[in-house]
Amino acid sequence: MKISSLKIGHFKSAATALFALFRVPTDNMELARAQYSAFTKQIPLLYVLLSINTIAVAFTYARLAPPWLGIYMPALLFALCVARLVHWARQARTELDDDNVLHQLRRTNKLAIIIAAGFTAWALSLYGYGDTYAHAHVSFYMAVTVIGCIFCLMHLRSAAISVTLVVNIPYIAFFLMQPQISLKAMALNLTFVCAAMITVLMIYSRDFARLVASRNETHRLSDENFRIANLDSLTQLANRRLFFAELERQYAGALIDGRGFAVGIIDLDGFKPINDTYGHTTGDRVLVEAAQRIQQACADDLILARLGGDEFGFIASRNPAPEDLKALSDSISNQLRLPFSIGSSSVQLGCSIGVAFYPQSADTPDVLFERADYALYHAKRHHRGDMVVFSEEHEEEIRSHGIIERTLQNADLDAELSMIYQPIIDTTTGETIAFEALARWHSPTLGFVGPDQFIPLAERAGLIRRVTRTLLKKALAALKTWPADMRMSFNLSAHDLSDSESVVQIIALINRSGINPKRLDFEITETSVSHDFAQARAAVTTFKALGVGISLDDFGTGYSSLSHVHSLPLDKIKVDRSFVTDINTNPVSLKIVKSLTALCADMGLECIIEGVETEAQLATLMELGCRKVQGYYFARPMPECDVLPYLDLATAKRA
Repeated sequence: MKISSLKIGHFKSAATALFALFRVPTDNMELARAQYSAFTKQIPLLYVLLSINTIAVAFTYARLAPPWLGIYMPALLFALCVARLVHWARQARTELDDDNVLHQLRRTNKLAIIIAAGFTAWALSLYGYGDTYAHAHVSFYMAVTVIGCIFCLMHLRSAAISVTLVVNIPYIAFFLMQPQISLKAMALNLTFVCAAMITVLMIYSRDFARLVASRNETHRLSDENFRIANLDSLTQLANRRLFFAELERQYAGALIDGRGFAVGIIDLDGFKPINDTYGHTTGDRVLVEAAQRIQQACADDLILARLGGDEFGFIASRNPAPEDLKALSDSISNQLRLPFSIGSSSVQLGCSIGVAFYPQSADTPDVLFERADYALYHAKRHHRGDMVVFSEEHEEEIRSHGIIERTLQNADLDAELSMIYQPIIDTTTGETIAFEALARWHSPTLGFVGPDQFIPLAERAGLIRRVTRTLLKKALAALKTWPADMRMSFNLSAHDLSDSESVVQIIALINRSGINPKRLDFEITETSVSHDFAQARAAVTTFKALGVGISLDDFGTGYSSLSHVHSLPLDKIKVDRSFVTDINTNPVSLKIVKSLTALCADMGLECIIEGVETEAQLATLMELGCRKVQGYYFARPMPECDVLPYLDLATAKRA
């Protein structure tokens, strides 16, 4: 029983495989489409071949066979060929869906059998008429025509095999029944030829299927490579590479048709503290959600990309109006201000946006992007949380900054840079307990250039470390001449904290100066810490181990104050002058300073209030318990030569 069941199973499998040879494959549409595409290019040739060969045979038998067989029948077959030729010529220009492709292939399968049977019946019917040469023409016609048709149909295996069998089985059987030995030999010869043709056809069909599969795999890998190369792996937005390729394309199109477009850069405000506090995994989730929100706010025709980190870019084509981009900016900002859920808590983000228009802002893609980046830089410094469009004023700033930057690069820093010092006062005793060292630059060509101008440019130009070392050397030399109990505060840039080599160079300067590091405080800003929190914390810890005090400057103006106070080994906090300016008229400023003073007391940190300019401000601060202050009310910043006379005078007044 088991053997019988096994035989039946093999028989069914063989029968299924045999029937599959005569069916159009429906389980692989990629293969079916490839067959149809190749097939449509060759089938017109099939009908041309049939038409020419049929006319040739009809010419031979026009006077030998009856008119219906020698003239009318070939005319009908010729008309059929022409009709099918026209049909396929039109079909080649038509894009078909999967269902129609299968329909056309199946219909071809059926018509191939019908047309092959018709031509075979007509040719064999002619064999009874004419002489030996006419008979030879019929034999030659059938053999040559069927071979040509098979090769034209070889991309559709089922049709090619059907035509082979429909034509050659009657043909071989007919000649085997003839009395002539030569005709029998011809029939046997044709049998072997048919077997060889079917073998070739099967091999070709298999190789064609493999080729299609290989091509599809190549396309899949190509698409995957394109995705990897051009899409951001985290947000699935276009990446920086694709963004700039699209920028070049937009520029090329604008040159042709004269249309304008705009480039925008979006920078998330407040993202780095989230990344630093909650970790990169949480930061990545926030970035993905932020990207989705930005995408929801953008129109479909807007090109949006992640440029890197928490920075995104967009390209608005079709002559966008400034008011349209302002509305887009507001929409993006509103989306990002909604809380982001992080476990049981939530956080909020903002964004600053810089925009530049072509051709108003620049006439090349690279410069246009630089202008948008400058507008973003301006937004983050002066209009945080808003959109800034690059303007003529910015162009003038760039020219001015370019002059300053070039001059700074060629400057004799030792000769041109100097320090001035502003005292820090203990209000309980009236004593000066420290000085803050402030940088100044006097250029022989530009004159006096304020630190608010040259320090950011030195950072952007990669000169800030040279500037810091020069200034620190001068400050340490001055500190060495002061009383042994006097301290100094010195400001460090984000770039000074950004790598271990810079930290080592600063420590080397301190050691060579012979100054006790405990007399020195380094002031760092929240922005400099946010630049690379992990590296900044490592640098701060190293300075702290040396004995240097650490102050967090401009406290309250950034996005990450509390997290940095909690995470860094700080000694002091300096409250930004912006809260002191209106402390006697603005209840909010009063509450902020009061809260910050209480926070410092709770955490065991010294609190230094900057920007004290009036007696009323000082009185209010003393009522709040503020004991360390600095500002114009006590003294303006002074050159090194005035420090010791100032201290002598202050001592004399107290006496």
